[in-house]
Amino acid sequence: MKIGILSDTHDDIENVQEAINIFNKNEVNLVIHAGDYISPGVIQEFQKLRSKLIGVLGNNDSEKNEILKYFLEINGDLKGELGELEIEKLRIGIYHGTDETIKKHIIDSKKYNIIICGHTHEREPSNRQTGIIGNEVIVLNPGSAHRKTLSISRSFDEVGRIIILDIQSKKYQFIDLSN
Repeated sequence: MKIGILSDTHDDIENVQEAINIFNKNEVNLVIHAGDYISPGVIQEFQKLRSKLIGVLGNNDSEKNEILKYFLEINGDLKGELGELEIEKLRIGIYHGTDETIKKHIIDSKKYNIIICGHTHEREPSNRQTGIIGNEVIVLNPGSAHRKTLSISRSFDEVGRIIILDIQSKKYQFIDLSN
């Protein structure tokens, strides 16, 4: 089973479309979005996804009811602030990462094998392009899927990126988006 992971799309329709194309090409079985869609309308793009979308809310997702409406329309699953999944005996926690204290508590609880988050726009782990899930809790953060662009906050200094996680082999790979 393959899982696609993205976060912090921030209304970037072109990068969302590219991510969906990559997920479809790689035949992922599930896509997890770790929040910060911004406009609920961006979720409509995921109709083109050939797998189920599961997501959590981010700190910039103020239109919660509209986001939920679009998730329901595409047969997605919006988990709220914290999502939990168990896939082939791997426990996965999904949290946007807005509050570092909460994120640390989730990590320290050791309730999950994998914690998927976003918010920082920086990939985790930061020191490698690929890796293998081991016995320790691992945090996977793809960074922002938004394109690299100038901004006052410098929030989008990195290229947009996603992750593909293969549950059987326990290998993950960061994939840079071209925009």
